[in-house]
Amino acid sequence: MKLRKSAALAVAVLALSATACGGKEGSAGDKPAGVQPGATNAPALPKYVVATGVSLDSPTFKAAKERGKLIIGSKADQPYLGFEDQATKKRSGFDVEIAKMIAAELGFTESQIEWKTVDSSTRETAISKGQVDYYVGTYTINDKRKALVGFAGPYYKAGADLLVRKDDTSITGPDSVKGKKVCSITGSTPLQEIKKPQYGAQTTELGKYSDCVQQLLTKQVDAVTTDDAILKGYAAQNPGKLKVVGKPFTQEPYGIGMNKEDKVLRDAVNNALDKGIKDGTYKKIYEATLGLSGSAYTAPPALERY
Repeated sequence: MKLRKSAALAVAVLALSATACGGKEGSAGDKPAGVQPGATNAPALPKYVVATGVSLDSPTFKAAKERGKLIIGSKADQPYLGFEDQATKKRSGFDVEIAKMIAAELGFTESQIEWKTVDSSTRETAISKGQVDYYVGTYTINDKRKALVGFAGPYYKAGADLLVRKDDTSITGPDSVKGKKVCSITGSTPLQEIKKPQYGAQTTELGKYSDCVQQLLTKQVDAVTTDDAILKGYAAQNPGKLKVVGKPFTQEPYGIGMNKEDKVLRDAVNNALDKGIKDGTYKKIYEATLGLSGSAYTAPPALERY
């Protein structure tokens, strides 16, 4: 396996219209230091320089090279994380940019990416049947899934958290939701966690997180719970109105799913992640996407190599 190093990354200016939440520096719901998104000093997404001459003894990679494109699985309904604009069909968000960064290191331009929306319930099927070359979409690494697919990463350590209204000071973590109305989607892991008697919450179960967020904005519920990465996207979408509490109460390490037997590709993706983390590209991606929620950047966990 040989993955050639790409040239130094250039920065392309991206005008971002969202505005950050105010508050103390560095706490959940606050704006990144010195940055006012939408202004001239707004965070900019990096421009990925495509590596040349990449050669990998990977069946997935070889098939992609033969067809002339990568097929990447992602979510399409998570703002600032994995989102597809229905009018333009353009993808945006933290997971989308991580996927593009990796593609560039594998030698594929953005125009050589075919995006495929894959829901959580069909991820293992899509990967094992070769419907996608790799998948980036709030995909928690666990032993049950590792028996079915391979994972590179983790590239982000998520955890169940709480989204509340910006002016709400009564909810400071999971231990302060007794008697509060907390919304999540039916069957979700965070919902099952917050329903435990130790928290004492009154739960509302809906079909979509966006519906929960709407009920939070209209004061029908007091909080929304799911992975903090997803909540950060909604906070960024509603600047000045919502904030993430910043007290995760589960651990959800996100990985990049791919064919279980393709260790060469897994190593190459891990190398691409490692490079992006070390040269600062990863941090730039975060600050221009999930960072717009105001939640301060933290370094990702150590990569697993197996």
